[in-house]
Amino acid sequence: MHKHHATQGASWMLAAGLSFAMVNSLAQWLSIHYGLPSTTIALVQYTIALIAILPYLKTLGIRHSLKTKTLGLHIFRVFLSVIGIQLWLWALAYPIPIWQGIALLMTSPLFATIGSGLLLKEHVGTARWGATIAGFIGAMIILEPWADSFTWATMLPVGAAFFWACYSLMVKKLSSSDSPSTMVIYLLILITPFNILLALPEWEMPSGSTVWLLLITAGITTALAQWAIVKAYSVADASFIQPFDHAKLPLNVLAGWMMFGWVPPGRLWLGAMIIIVSVAFIARWETKESRLTSKELSPQEASC
Repeated sequence: MHKHHATQGASWMLAAGLSFAMVNSLAQWLSIHYGLPSTTIALVQYTIALIAILPYLKTLGIRHSLKTKTLGLHIFRVFLSVIGIQLWLWALAYPIPIWQGIALLMTSPLFATIGSGLLLKEHVGTARWGATIAGFIGAMIILEPWADSFTWATMLPVGAAFFWACYSLMVKKLSSSDSPSTMVIYLLILITPFNILLALPEWEMPSGSTVWLLLITAGITTALAQWAIVKAYSVADASFIQPFDHAKLPLNVLAGWMMFGWVPPGRLWLGAMIIIVSVAFIARWETKESRLTSKELSPQEASC
């Protein structure tokens, strides 16, 4: 059991949020100003990220971590993640303002709650269902589907949130048999072949030193973001650092304003606050439930 270092955990989580804000802005800049397809950006970005994070993968023990009895489920898990990534990059390329996209991405835990009840057959009480419904009401406030300005493209981040929720449910299911290092290695190794298949139909070789500089920066920053998240969870309790993940919203709003001059309307903050409170309630409820369950287990059962 690791020691809880609150300051370090919070700092790493904030660093991850800042890194993702940079990546989102760079991806959107490449789509809008250089016309690169989202599939091309994803392929180059994640290939560079894989190369950058290889030294870290070696420390995990690649051969040992590749041992699994559920290879098919890992392939399906990574496929879900890739679809989520593509929908997200497609939204940025449309372009959907970053502030709107990030706020809607935060609905992912709400989809996960629905999935845990319907698919994993976990008990989801009235309080968690209520928080989930409230969170989706917050998303509707941001989307404004009743307004004349609404387009179906604004649903792309919601689609990404749905697929990433399915991905997280697969992680939850597989965590009972495979280690975290196995999860990380299969994700980073399998994501490139999927991205190649998706990029081939409209492949364009990026040209120009500026484009490659931005792509390389995005790839390295993606690797740094993933590494920062791992570091955060390794030095501090998950229940403590999870709220710091919500900092990605103001960080992305700031990035969108600095690079594109986008200023979010007031409804963003109202809808986002409802989503954040709902997600925080669900996370706290699940933490409380897991602690109660572990207390009910005998010492022998708890160590299994």
